[in-house]
Parts: sequence; structure tokens; C-alpha cells
Amino acid sequence: MSGAFQPKGRLGAIVHNIEESLIALLLGLMTLVTFINVVMRYGFNSQLIWGLEVTLILFAWLVLFGIAYGFKVVSHLGVDAVINLASPSGKKILGIIAAAACILYAALLMKGAWDYWAPFAGLDATTGRVFPGIVAAEEGAGFFGLTFADGIFANSRDQGWYETDHVPIPFAQTWLENTFNLGEAYEKLPRFIPYAMLPFAVGLMLYRLVQLMVRLVRGEIDSLIVSHEAEDAVEDAGASLSKET
Repeated sequence: MSGAFQPKGRLGAIVHNIEESLIALLLGLMTLVTFINVVMRYGFNSQLIWGLEVTLILFAWLVLFGIAYGFKVVSHLGVDAVINLASPSGKKILGIIAAAACILYAALLMKGAWDYWAPFAGLDATTGRVFPGIVAAEEGAGFFGLTFADGIFANSRDQGWYETDHVPIPFAQTWLENTFNLGEAYEKLPRFIPYAMLPFAVGLMLYRLVQLMVRLVRGEIDSLIVSHEAEDAVEDAGASLSKET
């Protein structure tokens, strides 16, 4: 069964086009900044001092956003030697189990992403335990020695004053200073802005995995990974090219 993604409805098509355009934009900006830096360095003995750092940030954004997009269009590679031995119903069950494991992992990853990013934005991290809001109880109390804490979020050290090494602030510097740095001046772009892609992309990844779970249950796809149809398409294209030549 093909896992090719087809956006549903006008809104779905618009969102799909925005995602693809954003990926293309990130890749294009990386290429442009790198090209300009190379020309300046070897042609004019100069450079964009912030060029390398911006390229690294854009690359990280591209990877994180691309992971979530890959889940959406079912384009991630994987080993399916065991899965292909199962019957269609068994393959569906294995796919659902794999999706559930991925959702659990993504949920834990989302917690870690938030805990890492939140202090840079002056926000609270979670309680810092595996599952937010759960702490060890006294012996014999609660279920399995666990009980719910009073709150999900815990105070964390404000790191809103942390800055990038070289990236300048392109806009809204006064608002950023008053909102995240107690009115103190920023010399460079605060780190919470580029780091914001981490919880955003992981949250999007979690959402896409839930969507995949729904598609598996409905029978629209039978696996989380790309099928051998991609290999067959490449072989067919190669065969056609050989005939033409």
C-alpha cells in the first residue's frame, strides 16, 4: 500500500505548500549566506562575521523541521525485513506498536526540548522528572510508590540574557530587551529565538506521529517508513533511461 501523502482539502494543500516552501527557503538561505561569505572571503578579503553561525542555525532548523515533514509524507528510511514477513493484519499491528513507541519517545523528547529551551526565554521548565508532575512518594503511598506533584512546572534559572556569539538583532530589539532581559541591552540576538525551533519542531513531530497512528488505524498506510515502491521507481527510471540511450 502506498504511503504517499496527499493533502486533503484546500487548507491542507495550503499548509503543505507552506511547509515545503519553508524547507526550500531554509535551504536557499543557507546556500546564499555561504556563497556570499565565500565570495567576500576570497574576492574581497572580508567576511560576514555572523555568516557561519547563521548557517549553523538554519541547518539545525532545516534538520528539525525536516524530521517532522518526513513523518508527514512517510519518507523516513527503515529496516522492514521482519515486517515484510508478517501478514497484512500483522504488519498493521506491528506498525501501530511502532507508532505508539515513537509517540512515547517524542513525548519524552518534547519534555526535554521544552526544559532546554524554556530557561532561555525566561519561562519555567517542567519538574525535571521523566513524567512531568509525578514525584516519588513515601513508601506505601500512591500507585507504585508514585504520587502527583502540586504543579507541572518548576521554577528554573532565567537565562534570557544569553546571547548568540555574532548574530545581530534584525528587529524589535527594544521589545526583546524589555520583555526578556529586564530592560538591559542586548548586543547580539538572544539565544531563545534560534533555540525556539527545538520545542516547535519536536511538538510538530509529535503531532505528525499521532496523525500517522490515525492513518495506520484507518488502513491508509501500513508502515511508518517508506516502502520499496521508491526503489522500484528508481529502477524503472534507470531502465527507461537505458532504453533511451
